[in-house]
Amino acid sequence: MQIAVPSETHANERRVALIPDSVQKLIRAGLEISVESGLGSGSGFTDSEYAEAGATIVNDRKSLLALGDILLRVRKPDPVEISLLKKGAIHVSYLDPYNESELVDSLASQGTTAISMEMIPRTTRAQKMDALSSQASLAGYVMVLLAASKLDRILPMMMTPAGTLSPARVFVIGAGVAGLQAIATAKRLGARVEAFDTRQVVAEQVHSLGAKFVEIDLGETGQTKDGYAKELTDEQLELQRQGMKDVISQSDIVITTAQVFGRPAPRIVTRDMVDAMQRGGVIVDMAVESGGNVEGSQADAVVDVDGVSIVGVSNLPAEVSRDASQMYSSNLFNLVTEFWDEENKTFNLDLGDDILQGCVITHEGVIVNEAIKNLRS
Repeated sequence: MQIAVPSETHANERRVALIPDSVQKLIRAGLEISVESGLGSGSGFTDSEYAEAGATIVNDRKSLLALGDILLRVRKPDPVEISLLKKGAIHVSYLDPYNESELVDSLASQGTTAISMEMIPRTTRAQKMDALSSQASLAGYVMVLLAASKLDRILPMMMTPAGTLSPARVFVIGAGVAGLQAIATAKRLGARVEAFDTRQVVAEQVHSLGAKFVEIDLGETGQTKDGYAKELTDEQLELQRQGMKDVISQSDIVITTAQVFGRPAPRIVTRDMVDAMQRGGVIVDMAVESGGNVEGSQADAVVDVDGVSIVGVSNLPAEVSRDASQMYSSNLFNLVTEFWDEENKTFNLDLGDDILQGCVITHEGVIVNEAIKNLRS
């Protein structure tokens, strides 16, 4: 069975789906690997490294796409390339299936088995394949570094003969995977960290990292069965904003990580909250690509609002593309080998399997994922 890995064409995407180490492991398991020439250039992996790992280097993209029984990539495919895929091929990447209905229909029409990496279930068995979590962890780290590089003061307390510098105050909104990593990174850099999340259940995790959990009474909230925060009502959002405004006014750095899976990001930091922040402050909006948590944030831009810098980077993991590629490649390796029958050299597509039930979107010409099918009803 042939795995094909095309280069990423999305603007500013430096990550790769497979690194040479994973190529070598998959070949040992009995799979053949072909990669597009220049695949790893954005993350520092050369064609010669892929060749040494056992991959075939292909210069013609169309030929590569037509070759693969399994196609692995980071970003969703360009619609014009779907017709080039082999009938019955398995395509694995981020797909954004809740919002890309035409793309999903095209994949189904082509007879492609489309696996969406966003839809990997958050279960113990699937943890090693959970690309959303692995990439979010890196995003949390990067956000703190971006904020620290933009801030006009240092993060840790420093005692010098010239006097004592107090630690910077960092406020993290959202204590999911990205938020917890942001908290941990800011604490390691010596900042005083506070955090808020609508899920009271994460307060213990915030405290375990040495941060203060900000209490705001929103009434009934909670989380979904997959561990995501539930969407708040308009009234709850207003209560949240008022509670956070006081904290923001005293913060040097604010990091927002609030996202609702499959929907636009909630607007939780409004202009009056930005205005309350002291000059020189920095806000980093993780959700800028899906609409943004912060009023005035712009994708891939730094916006100055009366001395407050609002940083919006649409692809945070790509800022550390080598490590992001290593983690994503490991997620894909674990997914492929979980269902690869090495003895019979086949990929077991048992749609009764709980992992595949969650992440397979199309198969044999139809949409098979229940969540996506329900959107059409």
